[in-house]
Amino acid sequence: MSLNKVMLIGNVGKEPDVRYLDNGVAVASLTLATTERGYRLQNGTDVPERTEWHNIVLWRGLAETVEKYVHKGDKLFVEGKIRSRSYDDQNGVKRYITEIFADNMEMLSSRNQANQASAPSASSSPSASAQVQGGKEDLPF
Repeated sequence: MSLNKVMLIGNVGKEPDVRYLDNGVAVASLTLATTERGYRLQNGTDVPERTEWHNIVLWRGLAETVEKYVHKGDKLFVEGKIRSRSYDDQNGVKRYITEIFADNMEMLSSRNQANQASAPSASSSPSASAQVQGGKEDLPF
């Protein structure tokens, strides 16, 4: 038996990038920062805070929700699985990337924070803890 499951709570690092494939399927990508607090050991040594950046990929309904409601600085809970892939960059150099393919997302920012970050109408914003489930169909990749 094996398990590939990731749960992250963090802040969106920049505005999400949402694209639509030729068949109309939405795909969103965003970066999520998770930070471990710094602390001091008993011997007086300071351990600095550590921030990790995660590449998140969301498909279909989740991508459409991200497009409408998620902005830089928002706090998200993301649940999904780790996927790694490689590609050749413009110079022909092989690059490797690790991504989190989200199955579930929950917006944790309050309405006030969301409204301050983006000025669109408040009536179109979802509740602070709106939960959206991703589709379970096969993904086109």
